[in-house]
Amino acid sequence: MGKEDVKRKRFSSLISNYVIAMKEHLRAGVKDDLLTLDEETTTSLKQKKHKPNFLASELYNGINEMYKSEEISGEQLFLLDKELKGITDNIGACERIRNTSIPYSYSMYIKKFIFIYSITLPFGFVNEYDWWTILVTAFIFYFLLTIELIAEEIEDPFGVDDNDLPTDELSVSIGNDVEEILLN
Repeated sequence: MGKEDVKRKRFSSLISNYVIAMKEHLRAGVKDDLLTLDEETTTSLKQKKHKPNFLASELYNGINEMYKSEEISGEQLFLLDKELKGITDNIGACERIRNTSIPYSYSMYIKKFIFIYSITLPFGFVNEYDWWTILVTAFIFYFLLTIELIAEEIEDPFGVDDNDLPTDELSVSIGNDVEEILLN
């Protein structure tokens, strides 16, 4: 295997493992056994708290070495730096989404509003709809409660529930695409 092939394999591994580390970091922390890195990188990675940032720094180090050895030009370094900054910005944005929950006071206010509105609604409808008031009120209550439950469900989109983002499938797909681009 040539020098270029070794570098391509390393970059492919770092990028694929970055995606997996990012997905796991957004859940509950990265499990080291899910990553497939060389022994030296794995040893260094185990000591780091923010594993995706460590892998991104390894990518930065790799492209800087390529620039110093004149394997890539300054323009290529600039473009690669911009792309790496983009992926680190993405994890920051995802962390903000994960860490920004619906405030408890807002959640309680909505629940109280739905409850009070649903309790008083029949008094406004009884003269108009007679016995149909029960069905109309039940439907409106169901509709409002469903909206509140949806809001709670999408509060953490990076989990493993059926309604969460398909991050497992996305990470596998990205890994396969990166491998196909860099190694074929």
